[in-house]
Amino acid sequence: MLISAGQVCADFHDDIVRDLNCTKIKCDEIWSFCYAKEKNVAHAINPPEFAGDVWTWMAIDPDSKLVVSYYMGSRESDCAFEFLCDVHDRLSNRVQITTDGLRSYVEAMEEAFEGEVDYAQIVKLFQTKPNIDDATGFSDQANIGMRKQKILGSPRKSDVTTNHVERQNLTMRMSMRRFTRLTNAFSKKLDNHFNMLSIYFVYYNFCRIHKSLHITPAMEAGGSDTVHDLGLIVDLIEAEEAKKPRKRGPYKKRSK
Repeated sequence: MLISAGQVCADFHDDIVRDLNCTKIKCDEIWSFCYAKEKNVAHAINPPEFAGDVWTWMAIDPDSKLVVSYYMGSRESDCAFEFLCDVHDRLSNRVQITTDGLRSYVEAMEEAFEGEVDYAQIVKLFQTKPNIDDATGFSDQANIGMRKQKILGSPRKSDVTTNHVERQNLTMRMSMRRFTRLTNAFSKKLDNHFNMLSIYFVYYNFCRIHKSLHITPAMEAGGSDTVHDLGLIVDLIEAEEAKKPRKRGPYKKRSK
């Protein structure tokens, strides 16, 4: 069921979430892992090929709260380029984009949008020596400030923020058990991780009523005229199953 639902949801998002007239886009990456954390893969028992850290790249429209694009991969430049190309292909006009200070974005942004974008970064400043809590393994590194940095075009300074996409990261962690830290609920297969992402984003965009909008993000963005329930995903699965040819064979009479 996870595989069937994930595949049809990925196709549905790819087909429907297009020709958007957004004016602002916020991008970010959220960390998770498959089978084992990157640092533990070498000591894992029979780890699959794609075991280790997994990053989900995500773009959100802060006005409609619509998740425009998502991409699963590493945090390297090639993944940044693939992700931003997908963002570009879903937009119908020039936009202002804000990201964090990840260097991979800079060259990838210019190449994917061919310079036709207003782009700025939020560069967060942290204390120089992080303290690691031995009990949890998490850093208590303090954020001591941030800097808004223009990269391309003419971004409006007041719109340079990543608050909305960072809030979406929290919503993802609260909505998908696979993203919960310090548990055994993490994904064991990379394909299943992607399938769960696809289901979640269709549910978030088309089924979940946003508390501040009182409608779904897809309705606010003009891509849907009603609130859907999980029956939408069931209908997508049944429609896909109907396309598959049924196996034919010799007629066998039932025994009494």
